[in-house]
Amino acid sequence: MASRVTFVAAARNSPLLAERFDDERPLDQGGWDEVRRVVPELLPLAAADLRYCSPTPRCRATGDALGYAPLAQLALRDCDMGRWRGLTLGEAMAREPQAVDSWFADPRGTPHGGESLLSFIVRVGGWLDTRPVGDGGSVVAVAEPSVIRAALVYALNAPPATYWNLDVHPLSAVTVTGGTGRWYLRIEGVRSQPSRA
Repeated sequence: MASRVTFVAAARNSPLLAERFDDERPLDQGGWDEVRRVVPELLPLAAADLRYCSPTPRCRATGDALGYAPLAQLALRDCDMGRWRGLTLGEAMAREPQAVDSWFADPRGTPHGGESLLSFIVRVGGWLDTRPVGDGGSVVAVAEPSVIRAALVYALNAPPATYWNLDVHPLSAVTVTGGTGRWYLRIEGVRSQPSRA
């Protein structure tokens, strides 16, 4: 049997356009409200053999609020954005439009002085490949949406540019199954309810 790793995206800590690179802010009230609404759906994942999270305050708080008591993993930290740390994408574009364009175009580029997209994907993939669970083991990891996007690109062995085409919403969950270097995306079906006659 394959291992099963379910990623849960952290609740929000700001409106989408106000999200910042390497954001260290805690959950906002909207984020707490969202977590309370989804606890019944995501609480069963607390039964996983291993429970982890990205080391950001919002990931830790999301994991704790969902009952996971997750262990923070440095390998699940967000991409190092160098001098753009703390900026929104709009602010970075206003200051360095050509550098932002270069960052989108070249997965090996580091125009911000931080980590390249390709290095980020490989780092997150390395974490995925080294989960210490046996066959049939389960893992849950609360992570930043960017980390989940990197994990999916790695798991699917997709071109790095695919990263920009993945949309991960707060408190969404996605599962990959498999093992070292051989991962598969698992899409869950809706459980049908018996029809009433």
